[in-house]
Amino acid sequence: MKNIFVVTHTQSVHHVENKVGGWYDTELTPKGRADAEATAAKLTAMIGSAPVEIFSSDLLRASQTAAIIAEHLKHPFESTDDLREISYGSAGGMPQEWLDARQIPA
Repeated sequence: MKNIFVVTHTQSVHHVENKVGGWYDTELTPKGRADAEATAAKLTAMIGSAPVEIFSSDLLRASQTAAIIAEHLKHPFESTDDLREISYGSAGGMPQEWLDARQIPA
């Protein structure tokens, strides 16, 4: 049986700038890198040398998180746009307050 671990990207620049993410492509913050390192260490302790497959969104913050994990597990990762989160269209990169004022609940 395979184990599946789902890891979200760690803190990114758009989080601290309070901007809408989606396809707005920002890198990890120093805290995000440190959190990715901690996540990678935990996964390495759990998985050990077992074979792994690592997949990531092609967005920078997700790929950076995956790269840190892949380095710890000594295994390459594959990035694809199929794993991207939702696109917020023209709201991507806008202040979160801008979207909140215009968003209509379902």
